Amino acid sequence: MRKWQNAGMPSRRGARVALRACLCACLLWAIPAAAAPAGERYALVISGASGGPQYAEQYDAWRTAFVATLAKTFEYPADHVVVLAEEESSGVGKATRENVRQAMATLRARATKDDVVLVLLIGHGTAENDEAKFNLVGPDLSALEWADLVRPIAGRMVFIDTASGSFPFLRRLAGRGRVVLTANDSSAQQYETVFPGFFIKAFEDGNADLDKNGKVSIWEAFVAASHEVRRWYQEHGQLATERPLLDDTGNGVGREADSAGQDGPLAQVTYLQPDAPIAETGDSELTSLLRRRAEIESELERLRASKPNLLPDEYEAALEKLLLELARLDQRVRAKT
Repeated sequence: MRKWQNAGMPSRRGARVALRACLCACLLWAIPAAAAPAGERYALVISGASGGPQYAEQYDAWRTAFVATLAKTFEYPADHVVVLAEEESSGVGKATRENVRQAMATLRARATKDDVVLVLLIGHGTAENDEAKFNLVGPDLSALEWADLVRPIAGRMVFIDTASGSFPFLRRLAGRGRVVLTANDSSAQQYETVFPGFFIKAFEDGNADLDKNGKVSIWEAFVAASHEVRRWYQEHGQLATERPLLDDTGNGVGREADSAGQDGPLAQVTYLQPDAPIAETGDSELTSLLRRRAEIESELERLRASKPNLLPDEYEAALEKLLLELARLDQRVRAKT
């Protein structure tokens, strides 16, 4: 009898696979997927000490273009974006160590676990062995000091150092639930970088939207910029002195856009563009169901992104739980529509 059962009955894992397939098939008949919950987006954009007018002009252009994308294209509220630069101006503070600490304290007080928090560094950097600094006006902050400032901030942190000598920031800033990008893959690469210009441009470039979902993820911007960096050096007949890296597993190793590695799943589902809010339906219960459905879809994205860090049984159990709840929600939504 036992042999018959083993031969004819599915294993627990097989049953889970079958259940998931059934649930996914059922969900194909559901109403169109609701937008993901509208978590807040915050950004700290810094262009540091330039070291000369030619660099200052370029850094100002990159910073201004990116802040315009956040404000105009992505419609970030003014109080959700802090901008620091070498020269203080209207809406722009001075890029000093004290002002950075104050801005990070504000992010720590405001950001919640459902929010996305971006820190973008544009400018010069220095690196020696495993330590690095980003050049501010006055005393600098080391990668280790930046890590201390970032650690208490809730939400999904996206930390991008586009400066020369940025590589040590990868290991220092890496952490669970965090996306970290650097412009180069070695402490020895301390030349001026072109990566920031291409990375910033990617968010306004429809070709960077690889999955054609109408928005550019951090991963897609990283891939697009990495390809443009490589082409720039080829067109200028120069040996590439920067190789951008991305880490989102928390191990501080990272990977290049075209190389193999486990990094990337979290960056693929992380967007600077805010999610569209759930529209009011006139039925409070239906609106609540739609919002919960969007929350589950977001949880599924995060779960799939964390799959490389989970045991197979742990991942399957969590996936099954979310799919079951999603199926029940869809059934209730269909009943009301």
